[in-house]
Amino acid sequence: MALQFIHGGVDRAGAPMHFHVRDGRIEGLNAAAAPAEGAECIDLKGFTLLPGLVDGHIHLDKSFVGDRWHPHQPVASLRERLAVEKAAVAGAAPMVDRAEALIRQCSRFGTVAMRCHVDIDASTGLRHLHAVREAAQRCADIMQIQLVAFPQAGVMSCAGTAAVLEQALAAGVEVLGGIDPTTLDGDAEGQLALLFGLAERYGVRLDIHLHEPVETGLGQLLRIAERTRAAGLQGRVAVSHAYALGEVPITRALQVREVLASAGVAIMSNAPGDHPFPPLRALHDAGVRVFAGNDNIRDCWWPYGNGDLLQRAMLLGYRSGFYTDADLMLALEMVTTHAAAVIGLPEYGMGEGLPATFVAVRADHGPAAVAGVPVERRVVVQGRWV
Repeated sequence: MALQFIHGGVDRAGAPMHFHVRDGRIEGLNAAAAPAEGAECIDLKGFTLLPGLVDGHIHLDKSFVGDRWHPHQPVASLRERLAVEKAAVAGAAPMVDRAEALIRQCSRFGTVAMRCHVDIDASTGLRHLHAVREAAQRCADIMQIQLVAFPQAGVMSCAGTAAVLEQALAAGVEVLGGIDPTTLDGDAEGQLALLFGLAERYGVRLDIHLHEPVETGLGQLLRIAERTRAAGLQGRVAVSHAYALGEVPITRALQVREVLASAGVAIMSNAPGDHPFPPLRALHDAGVRVFAGNDNIRDCWWPYGNGDLLQRAMLLGYRSGFYTDADLMLALEMVTTHAAAVIGLPEYGMGEGLPATFVAVRADHGPAAVAGVPVERRVVVQGRWV
């Protein structure tokens, strides 16, 4: 790999940045401003250099990217939605090809790592897991993918699913998922006891989908926080969506945020278009790790999305009323450093000796990149321009 000298660009705060890339790693960050002998000079004037984007929540097995257009089908219930999805996925292009197409599309926007929730239940077994793993292997040179065993159809209410979840963990899945312990599963204590028990036994992280409303949802968050502290899993548990935090008066949400912060439970939001969502700035200011992901992209749940995490950060800021540079920077952190911390991404960031993995965007600095979602980008993974 040729020695390169990257110069002319700025960091996310707008400060000048230059460095060499040697053997795929950053060397001499903001040291000598002249290139080393024999180095290829790459001028990124007008670009902001950001650490690679990290998608904290995506469903590669569901998307129809890489397939024909599938018109959205309205339904009357969650169970009906799951049935429609199973039928549509069964008749779509091969899952491994669709997953690979979406991974590569996300990569072109600057995503370098993602946490992927994969449907696991008694009827599908590990088929989705095998397909997504194959797609991940095909794209291993451009994307790090952490897999979540996600019991979309329920845990306690879907007979046999618990055993399949354990099979997935035994097969090396890094994260265990859950979903709506009360409203979908009808057994909050049973589901959470099972999930936390498996997490402790296999040493994995937890990421639980929670769409439950108002006080039901808040009660679930308190249960999750209590179990997190009891199991010593602080910093290893996340709740995705947590709509209830955005459905109650802010004073009530602030009470719960203190419990989440003390338990080290992270909160993921994708700024859903038709639903209230958590008060991100208030959670962050109390010490709760807030992060983001694209969630569903062009699938049976909704037809929207292209995989661009800068666009997702803009939507988070837009819907949250983020106008100051500090607020826009928080939106950026939700798709970079915060998401990387939640999934436990090793060797992440723009630092001396770290892998030269970054995205250069045509913008003045990080806040401008979030607000404007620039089209022109350069993506580099371990020194390779992709």
